[in-house]
Amino acid sequence: MRRSYQTRKLERHARKPAELLLVPMIDIFTVLVTFLLMTAVFSRTVILQLNLPPQNTTFKEPPPGLQLEVMVRKDLLQVADRNSGPLATIPNTAKGYDYDALTEYLKRVKAKFPEKTDASVLLEGDTPYDTVVQVMDRVRVFEVSQGISTVQAELFPDISLGDAPATPQSEPPAPLAPAPGSGVPR
Repeated sequence: MRRSYQTRKLERHARKPAELLLVPMIDIFTVLVTFLLMTAVFSRTVILQLNLPPQNTTFKEPPPGLQLEVMVRKDLLQVADRNSGPLATIPNTAKGYDYDALTEYLKRVKAKFPEKTDASVLLEGDTPYDTVVQVMDRVRVFEVSQGISTVQAELFPDISLGDAPATPQSEPPAPLAPAPGSGVPR
C-alpha cells in the first residue's frame, strides 16, 4: 500500500535528527594540523654563542691590557677593568637602566682599544632576562645611521657571562665618570 504524501511528510518531521559524528572530524583536524605544522615557515631565531667558563678551571694569569667587564646591578650599570677596577658607573634613570649612556661609553672604550673584541657581562642573581638581553645587545653592537638606512657596528661581540661580585650596601653609586688613571678617554 502506498502512503500519501502528507503521511510521509509527517514521518520525516517526527524523526530524530541525525547525529553528528565527531570522530571522523577529529581525524581530519589531526591530519590538517600535522600538515600545517610540517609546512609552516618558522621565523629565524638568532643564537648567540656564549663563552661560559668550564667547571673546575685553574687560575691563569691574565695577559696585560684591558679586561672589560660590564656589571649589571639593581640600581646601576658599571663598566670596569678586571685588573684596575671601575671605569664608569651609570646610574638608573627614571625609566630604568640607561642603555644609551652605556653604549656611548663603550664606543669611547672601543675607540681607545679597537682590537679588543671580548667583554664579560656580570649579573646579580635576580637580574631579569630582558635586561640581560638588552645589555648583551648594547655590548655587542651599536646602530649607526647611513643616509636613510641604519647599520649595526661592532663593539665587543665575544661575550662571556658571569656572576657580579657582591657589593657593600653602604656604598652609594658614583656618577658617570671614568676612574682616575684608567686609561679610558672621557
